[in-house]
Amino acid sequence: MQWGFRWYGEGDTIPLTNIRQIPGMHGIVGTLLNKMPGDVWEISEINALKASIEKEHLSLLGIESVAIHDAIKAGTEERDHYIDHYIQTIRNLAACDVHMICYSFKPIFGWAKTNLFYQNEDGSFSLLYDQAVVDDMEPSEMYTLIHSQSKGFKLPGWEEERLKKFHRLMATYEGVTQEILFDNLSYFLKRIIPVCEEVDVKMAIHPDDPPWEIFGLPRITKNLEDLKKIMDIVDSPYNGVTLCTGSLGADPENDMVEIVHALKGRINFVHFRNVLFMGERKFKESAHLSTEGSLDMYAIMKALVEVGFDGVIRPDHGRTIWGEVAMPGYGLYDRAIGISYLQGLHEAVLKEQMQSKGGKSV
Repeated sequence: MQWGFRWYGEGDTIPLTNIRQIPGMHGIVGTLLNKMPGDVWEISEINALKASIEKEHLSLLGIESVAIHDAIKAGTEERDHYIDHYIQTIRNLAACDVHMICYSFKPIFGWAKTNLFYQNEDGSFSLLYDQAVVDDMEPSEMYTLIHSQSKGFKLPGWEEERLKKFHRLMATYEGVTQEILFDNLSYFLKRIIPVCEEVDVKMAIHPDDPPWEIFGLPRITKNLEDLKKIMDIVDSPYNGVTLCTGSLGADPENDMVEIVHALKGRINFVHFRNVLFMGERKFKESAHLSTEGSLDMYAIMKALVEVGFDGVIRPDHGRTIWGEVAMPGYGLYDRAIGISYLQGLHEAVLKEQMQSKGGKSV
């Protein structure tokens, strides 16, 4: 596996020098925050990002995310124009030796939480989602809720530029059902995957967070059935999944071990994190350890090893601990603890396998 860490560029509160000090770290999953959905990522910009990372003796392992324009997701007459832009970005990333893109195909709300600083008993803070809170608000109020808790950080997917055109976005998706959204994803993938195969760039679609519909907007990456259907659109390893254990795992009906085995060969990226169920469609993002949440993280890691996953894996949303001031979910300390735990699980699984085969411990 390639051990990675998400980094938001030069404006990130966490310097690359600190990330480099995490044992076993291979590199960064980066992004260009100045890019809006539909923009072409220029080679010069990608190379500048890559150079800043390589200067610290880390690698640019992939991108999350090259955001997809709403015209593509809603299937408007402008979609071919923006798909052409996306294809050019894929080619430009490949030219810079970047070969993995995490993306999502969610209408308007890429992710949603109702409390960005839920205080745990130990004084740490977690991201929390409570469907009962969402049920009592209008869609536009979600932006107000998120921004009121952001503490000045610019949160991906919740940019003020999108808020300003929120009502227009809602109108764009009027009448878009799950079936129509799936058809639009199918159209997109059939255009881009041949290019991905040509230039060796693997796509990794991110599941819905939370993995159910909110505000009546369609969701098509909620569970194994959805993901298998997407994999069947273009039967290619370049049409793959971001296995986000915290997103899919937020629904108790999603068996994460079953999902890993069912998607063998199609998992192109892993977000590894835990969640704690707190009630009906209510959960918080806990520390990574199995004992801190509701998911069996050892079993998930074992399944990843069993299916031969050797791609990029990173810790995901961490708690805010030790008084750190950082973007909610993306502080250094808890994610550093998290990746060390991932590495420990991985080592244990490999040693267990070796011993069961009668070999020496690795």
